[in-house]
Order: sequence, then C-alpha cells, then structure tokens
Amino acid sequence: MRSSDIRHVHAMVMLVTGVLACACSPAAAEHLGTIGPVHAIGEPDLMIEIDRTLRQATADGRLARFETEARSRILRGIEDPAPIAGITRATSRRTRYHDPSMVVPAAITDAAGRVVVAAGTVVNPLDTVTLSKPLLFFDGRDDGQVKRARELLDRHRGVMKPVLTAGSWLALMRRWKQPVYFDQHGQITARLGITRVPALVTQDGRRLRIDELP
Repeated sequence: MRSSDIRHVHAMVMLVTGVLACACSPAAAEHLGTIGPVHAIGEPDLMIEIDRTLRQATADGRLARFETEARSRILRGIEDPAPIAGITRATSRRTRYHDPSMVVPAAITDAAGRVVVAAGTVVNPLDTVTLSKPLLFFDGRDDGQVKRARELLDRHRGVMKPVLTAGSWLALMRRWKQPVYFDQHGQITARLGITRVPALVTQDGRRLRIDELP
C-alpha cells in the first residue's frame, strides 16, 4: 500500500473514532436533526396501487387505447383466423378413403343407467348419420383455389360447404353472399388427415372419400 493510501486510511479511522466517541458521550445526547427524508418501512397496498395505476391510465388515455387495440385484435382473430399449420397446395390429383370408425372408450348409458353401448365397441358414425353436403377445403388466400372452389360450387349448384384452411371467411362470405366456414384450430383436417388443398370430402358408403384437386 502506498504511503498516501496509509495516511488516508489513518485519517478515516481517526474520524470515525472521534464521531463514535462524541456520540457515546453524555454531551452528545442532543438531537442532531434529520439527514435526508425518512420513509416508513413497508409495501404499499396492492389494491391502492392498482386503483392509482388505472386512474392514471384512464386520465392519460392509455386505458382507452388498450381497449381499442384489444377489440381490434379479437375481431381480426375472428374474421381472419390464423392459417392451419401444415396445409399445403395440392400439386397432383389423389384420392384416398377415411374410415371414421372409433372405439368407445367407456360404456354409454341411458338415463336409467342401462348400458346402451359397451366399452370397446367399434362405432361408425356413418351408420346413423350421413354427410349432408360435400365439404370443400381450400386456402382463401390463394386466388387459384378460390376460383376453383367457386367453379365447384356452381357445378354442384351450391350443395356444398366451403371450408377455409386460411384466409378471411367473412370477406369471402360477403363476396359470395353465402355461408363460408373455417376449420377452427384445424380440428376437421387433422381428423381426416388432410394436408393438401383443395380437398373435396364426400361420403362413399361407410367411408369418406377425399379427393385432392390440383
């Protein structure tokens, strides 16, 4: 350590010693005043803080802007949902069949508790219901697919349900002036194994026929 540092440390020690001596002596038992602001120890009430923040946000317009932006995001999500992941455009014609049969995981009972369908039974929904209209899945962002879908709808005289995998169903419904659907969260395409569109789904006996249309 350099001599200058030693002198500095020695001076600080002497100063601290002197202050302590004065503070401990009876003559130093006087009020020395307040050095800096004094704050109470503790956390502010959470509800008071929330109320204060909301009042500030209301006063400066932040809350109104947040509400407007939130409504806009929700409307955009409804009118123009996110595209279904993993869906691409069909490049060649292909036909395959889907068996909708399923195994009942647990027994189905009636109101009296009688077993109607035993657990483990294989059930095909097409034995009791039919596909009322063909389903046409396509990408509403692709002008070529939209044109092809319109041609098929006209050919089937409207007896078909157009189902989007991407794009705005609301804009297309206003344009075509007829119902247009969207496969929310890709539930139907996932169940049918559809990965390429346009894809036309029709009933063929106890199976569903899926035609990919390039």
